[in-house]
Amino acid sequence: MHPFHWVPADGARHASRDSKPTGGNYPTGTFVTTLCGSYVAADNSDMAWLWESCPACNKAAHELAGVPMARPRVDAR
Repeated sequence: MHPFHWVPADGARHASRDSKPTGGNYPTGTFVTTLCGSYVAADNSDMAWLWESCPACNKAAHELAGVPMARPRVDAR
């Protein structure tokens, strides 16, 4: 397990270290502090989980997990 978890909020999937409710995700409207430094209200709808990851949260999550970020693909034209 990593010391963070993902939460859709404010139009992106953010990562947070806040305590997570037992047995599930944050209910919609629950405010969390994110790894990018935002304080946002969770959106636990099905569509929200399809949003892109917040770039700053993604970078911080990779650092916390000790996993390097994938290098962008270079188009071989």
